[in-house]
Amino acid sequence: MKPSIIAALLLLANMAATAQEATKQTNAAQPTIMVVPFTKASDDIRKTLDADPNRRIAITKVKEAFDNRGFSTVDFVAKLKEAETRQVFTMDNQTDLKTQIIEFSGADIYVEAEAVLQRSSTGNGVEVILTAYDASTATSLSNKVGFSGKFYTEDYGKLTAKAVESVVEDFLNVMQNKFTEMLENGRFVAVEFNLAADSDLRMSTEIAADGLPLSDLLEVWMGENAFKGSYHIQGTSDLKIVFDQVRIPVKDASGASYTTNKFALEIYKYCRKISKPGEVKVGVKKEVKGNTIFITLT
Repeated sequence: MKPSIIAALLLLANMAATAQEATKQTNAAQPTIMVVPFTKASDDIRKTLDADPNRRIAITKVKEAFDNRGFSTVDFVAKLKEAETRQVFTMDNQTDLKTQIIEFSGADIYVEAEAVLQRSSTGNGVEVILTAYDASTATSLSNKVGFSGKFYTEDYGKLTAKAVESVVEDFLNVMQNKFTEMLENGRFVAVEFNLAADSDLRMSTEIAADGLPLSDLLEVWMGENAFKGSYHIQGTSDLKIVFDQVRIPVKDASGASYTTNKFALEIYKYCRKISKPGEVKVGVKKEVKGNTIFITLT
């Protein structure tokens, strides 16, 4: 075989390998998505879905559009039924069932889908409103409105599919770009450290083991544990310190989703090791609301 032909074959092989590796990296960077129905705060999501087949059709059609483009998706209705079967939720934690299902699902992103049927003498149409959110922080990543056009049909499913198809490419491109950026740079959370009303601690209290004031000790830990060391302090006093922009990774070392709750747990475990003067361990309470972590020290 001539050297020029061998060189050409090697070049083609290298190009194929490069393309295959790029495809792997793209697939690895793709988020897992769950499509959820748009509901008002006062709605019972289970009763709403049972009573309104159009909502079920809407989330199914949106999910199918993502599936057809190679995205990994989670079935919201299936997760809802699984959670109920496994009795994941108890009577005292029913206040925000949709949020709990999103956390239970393990999805990276949830897409809220609302489909509105528009009837007229010139034909029927469906308007679809799609909004993508980071599942951990509820940060908006992409939003688009699509319309099916008007047709003389009562087939809600076909109209919804047309409305989704009119915007799905742009919607997914924006969402994917935002997610890829988060993978590279992390996502923002806020962390607020407070002292309990009856605590004898102050942010200026020197911690025995390190000899540093408590506020400085917390800042040192944040610098060592924030993603790429990126954080910002909004303000500090003798009773409080607020980190308003702390970057955390999207994935942990194993590739699993790294959530706000996981970062809160790391803070909690660290604070449990802090000793006040006299070697008395600090008491710690934590609470997570959206993308804000509240730590109370006693």
